[in-house]
Amino acid sequence: MFDDGLLDNELALSVADESLRRMAESGARVRLEVEAAAQAGDRLDELESPRAVAAVGTDARLLRAVLEPWCPVPFVAWPGPGLPGWAGALDLVVVLVPGGGDPGTVSASSEAVRRGCGLIVACPPDSMLFEHAQGRHTVLFPTHTGDSLAAAVAVLLGLQRLGLGPEVNPESVATVLDEVAIACSPSRDISQNPAKELALVLADTLPLVWGGSVLAARAGRRVAEALRRLSGRPALAADADHLLPVMTDLPVPDLFADPFADSGAADPPMRPSLLVLDDGAGDPVVREQHGRLMAAADEHGVRSHTLSADEGPEVARYASLLSTGSYAAEYLAIGLGRVS
Repeated sequence: MFDDGLLDNELALSVADESLRRMAESGARVRLEVEAAAQAGDRLDELESPRAVAAVGTDARLLRAVLEPWCPVPFVAWPGPGLPGWAGALDLVVVLVPGGGDPGTVSASSEAVRRGCGLIVACPPDSMLFEHAQGRHTVLFPTHTGDSLAAAVAVLLGLQRLGLGPEVNPESVATVLDEVAIACSPSRDISQNPAKELALVLADTLPLVWGGSVLAARAGRRVAEALRRLSGRPALAADADHLLPVMTDLPVPDLFADPFADSGAADPPMRPSLLVLDDGAGDPVVREQHGRLMAAADEHGVRSHTLSADEGPEVARYASLLSTGSYAAEYLAIGLGRVS
């Protein structure tokens, strides 16, 4: 059972202090990774403009979400293993693994060196990946925090320098993360804390997470992962067409039903709730899908909640949605007594 009193309980919050503190330091990690990457950035000027770009690693899809609308050459997020057959000396491979890599990314980097591809690698300097990625056409960004978002911002800044992506302002991302950390601080009570408020909304429901834009959808998947991992409950992030059947198959609530009819049940069933991540995308298709989801939620008695981040650059808006949702997942775990 969810106990909302734990969200403002100093002892309960202190148990989760390490996790909450790490989230609060997200802005500082962005600044640290960008500063570390700047020391290796001069080598970027040695890379020629590529025919195509293939991204590999934990946040390859984040890079694709940001770059696809801007990149002047074809861009793919490659799931691996290895590299696409067409990748060669005219192409650029980007490997983003701030945690150190695995055999798949090590293999992809070695293959890129062997084929003579341009190669950008972001990983810890003491990792096997760092060693295997050494090459004449390799630019190595040493990572020090294990934070995938911070490393992605550093890589995006490098790709901007190569003319392959939009302008990225790392300080705006770091500032947004600092602001979220203040707004979602454990010292703020439920009435003033958007993450604690969201945890209350999700307390007795099964979350359905939707983001309309490509970046908001990516944030939604990451938030759903955090909800599953920390709460131990199912959470689904998907496109509108996949979420709608989940809601429309529910029975319409009976306004005259006895709310205590199932009070004797040991484990009453939970209904889904709809969590909308809104990054201000004004695309007509996004607005139409949003309208259909909200109408279905209203008709079938599905509780809905919207997280909004509609100011600043798109990467900063993504960071705001992801960070707030991650805080909410942590507070949900605290309320469920799953933090130890």
